[in-house]
Amino acid sequence: MLNNNSLNHTGQRLLRKAVACALLVALPGIALAQGGARGPAEHANVPPVNNLPNPYETVRNWSTPPEGRTWGSISAINIDIDGTSLWVGDRCGSNSCAGSDVDPIVKLDAEGRPVMSFGAGLILWPHGMDVDRQGNVWVVDARSATAAELAANPNSAGKGHTVLKFSPQGELLLTLGTPGEAGDPPTHFTEPNDVLVAPDGSIYVAETHGAQFQDEPGPNSKSRISKFAPDGTFIKSFGEWGFEDGQLRSPHSLAMDSQGRLFVADRGNRRIQIFDQDGGHLDTWYQFSRISGLYIDANDMLYAIDSESDENYNPGWRKGLRVGNARTGEVLYYVPEHNSARPTGMGGIGAMGEGVAVDRNGNVFGGEVGPVQGLTKFIPRLID
Repeated sequence: MLNNNSLNHTGQRLLRKAVACALLVALPGIALAQGGARGPAEHANVPPVNNLPNPYETVRNWSTPPEGRTWGSISAINIDIDGTSLWVGDRCGSNSCAGSDVDPIVKLDAEGRPVMSFGAGLILWPHGMDVDRQGNVWVVDARSATAAELAANPNSAGKGHTVLKFSPQGELLLTLGTPGEAGDPPTHFTEPNDVLVAPDGSIYVAETHGAQFQDEPGPNSKSRISKFAPDGTFIKSFGEWGFEDGQLRSPHSLAMDSQGRLFVADRGNRRIQIFDQDGGHLDTWYQFSRISGLYIDANDMLYAIDSESDENYNPGWRKGLRVGNARTGEVLYYVPEHNSARPTGMGGIGAMGEGVAVDRNGNVFGGEVGPVQGLTKFIPRLID
């Protein structure tokens, strides 16, 4: 399944950058308008990847929610250490847990049946999730309550802008950030998107959700990744808002390959950036589109799910799931968007999930947000 004879994408990236620089000299401003949004110049030189084989059967509305409930928006999903069970961060049957008394964190067995749940009253807006090697469940609560939510539900105060570590049984073990308050590390986060726990226990937290919609810098322009020791002690932050290599506009999802490289879905810049574990920039890939969720399996297969692409934010690219090789950067498969009465993301056509996870049998799960909610399962099938 892996192809070690693919082209070297670092070399391709340098060539694209040289071409883009030449174009900028001849035609100033060419990189400033791509469907109405600024972006890196080299992105314009990457042909859209919309027509590769699809080795999956798409199954919508997979799984059964807990009794008496319907699924809401789900962007936080991950696989349990058993390899087949799925952890889900549900926004309480809606797009927010404000005023809800249901458990937002739900564990499903391999057949999609709920087996346990927890977290009622602790989480407002689950957004990203990781499961560490001990089976602990890490959940990002990305934002605090809006004025309308506070007016309707005063008990929504004091939640959000945090990362919460739960035991496999649902006991709250650790809180990073200050609940309900935006700010800067080491004591605060601003709209954290995702959390990743490395094999050595180091914790990485990606911020800031709203940065993807900023096309010019401002006093609140933030995009960074913070590293913590296994006990929650702050180590460092790296990255800043911007368009250049090493800069970010809303690092939306995190994954790590077998080499220990940190992959970042730089959604606002429509690319993946790759860093070492100290924050050193290693590479930038544009061939996987505008990515909401990332997952890398034990074989270094990379799953990049795009719930956002449209004519304004990523012209020429379709929403979908792109599967490729994390070692070489080659995109191997493309699963197109599914039908929806209203599109996901900012517009465009159809729907695709925002969160993504893959079990040990190669089944892919997409967590849906917006008009399409719940879970989608992509089942591997043979290619003719």
